[in-house]
Amino acid sequence: MLNNELYIRLGLFIGVLALMGLLETIFPKRTRRFDRLVRWPGNFLLLMMNSFALRLAFPITAVGFALFCTEQKFGMLNQLELPFPLSVATAMLLLDLTIYTQHVLFHRIPLLWRIHRMHHTDLDLDVTSGTRFHPLEILLSMLIKLAAIWMLGAPAVAVILFEVLLNAGAMFNHANLRLPAALDSALRLIIVTPDMHRVHHSVIASETDSNFGFNLPWWDRIFGTYKAQPELGHADMTIGVPEFQDINAQRIDKMLAQPWEKAD
Repeated sequence: MLNNELYIRLGLFIGVLALMGLLETIFPKRTRRFDRLVRWPGNFLLLMMNSFALRLAFPITAVGFALFCTEQKFGMLNQLELPFPLSVATAMLLLDLTIYTQHVLFHRIPLLWRIHRMHHTDLDLDVTSGTRFHPLEILLSMLIKLAAIWMLGAPAVAVILFEVLLNAGAMFNHANLRLPAALDSALRLIIVTPDMHRVHHSVIASETDSNFGFNLPWWDRIFGTYKAQPELGHADMTIGVPEFQDINAQRIDKMLAQPWEKAD
């Protein structure tokens, strides 16, 4: 698995992207405000830029760094004699908690919100929104992830599994996908569903500051940031940030400049 990390991740990414794109076309939850051609070019350009920025800024991948930490016996899990499956499960659980905490901080700290809010300025929500992040956020996220791997001593297998699930989960829970109510209620006990995460992309501040989880829904319930449904319902809620409702804000140059736009 580790020797084929790139191919595994790329293959699963393309597969999940295509599957979610197909399913949300057949079973859409909301009527699109804008044609995909208005939003998708910018979102995919950001994806390519972010991939290039990571390769340029970091000479080692998260999985490679996990292997290094294991060899050097860095981190909590490398000091404990846990069964390997338990070590992997613990690392994945704590990495997910790290991502939840990071997400909360990116909303709570004004400077970090300026960087993160570009993700929220998508005027529709679909599978490509799960890949739409500012390059500065991607680089900061990698630093946080590497720090977490070092402190935890996360096994490389746990890191690659977590990375795959995080990417797939982000595309799934951002998809404009209509799930039967009973299925959504059951799924959101174990994973973040599109209906659960869509609340987080509301223009209403109290809803934006809820449902921070990407993979596991438990942290929002534990820490009191869970909101079941949007006030106006999924069909009538407005997606985005109030100050960036102009369609011109979807241009790639405008998106990249958003951290330096006037603060909210």
